[in-house]
Amino acid sequence: MMMLSLASLCLLATVAFAVPAQEKRIHHQADLSDHAHDDSHGFQYDHEAFLGKEEAKTFDQLTPEESKDKLAKIVDRIDIDKDGYINHSELHYWIKHRQRRYIEENVNKHWNEYDKNQDGKIAWEEYKNTTYGFYLGEDFDDIEDKATYKNMLNRDERRFKTADRDGDGIATREEFTAFLHPEEFDYMRDVVVQETVEDIDKNGDGKVNIDEYIGDMYTPENGEKEPDWVQTERKHFSEFRDTNKDGYLDGSEVAHWVLPGEVDHADNEAKHLIHETDTDKDGRLTLSELLDKRDYIITSTITDYGGMRVDEHDEL
Repeated sequence: MMMLSLASLCLLATVAFAVPAQEKRIHHQADLSDHAHDDSHGFQYDHEAFLGKEEAKTFDQLTPEESKDKLAKIVDRIDIDKDGYINHSELHYWIKHRQRRYIEENVNKHWNEYDKNQDGKIAWEEYKNTTYGFYLGEDFDDIEDKATYKNMLNRDERRFKTADRDGDGIATREEFTAFLHPEEFDYMRDVVVQETVEDIDKNGDGKVNIDEYIGDMYTPENGEKEPDWVQTERKHFSEFRDTNKDGYLDGSEVAHWVLPGEVDHADNEAKHLIHETDTDKDGRLTLSELLDKRDYIITSTITDYGGMRVDEHDEL
């Protein structure tokens, strides 16, 4: 099944300033990759959960011997009890750890960009002026698609105000984390759902129909036959997503879809990775097994949660 990506709304290439790389549409613990989880079309799903997105790019440029050495170091970090095997709990813990580490690093990166007066807080005005300030005075008039940027500004302000729990217009580090990663905070739930509907709802009726649902995941090429996974998603829409069977997903149905309660996707990814690479089916992985599935590990993706650097000071 292909879940919606965590990707940001793409910026126009002609704009000189950089809107931060926060998730403009967020899903609570969505599939841990921005690729379709489709094993029949290569391995681009499972690489990043094990290695991380940035580290995955590095692996693609290493020699076989270099990648073997790098992978061995990562396996050694995951193997907490040092018995020479990676079991499910160790892999699950590693993926969860990298998720937390990614969020921490992402917040730290943006915090330094926006806390201009270095007072340990980020005011909405600081964020707005840093992100959009160059064009605010001109009301985006020099931008070809100024409506898009006005919408982005309004969306950022709405999300910022929701994250700002005490309403003082200033984000603490926890509130700024909720702004950048609303999927991690229960009180941001309504924003996550609202942004998702806005992104997918092309006709503006406040609901998601089957064409909008599929269109957000898949755009056919001329003459291309619809893949099997798309047919599966059509069934999921009608049989599971559209609970009241009215042909649309309303806010509550979207919430059930993108915020599925206590589903542990890191756990699911650990199980999936073991299933795909555990050659002797003993429920655990060895370095040898991972090397045997080197293409699966090194040329594919699992998570969008950042680089899996082998850092001796990175406490598990």
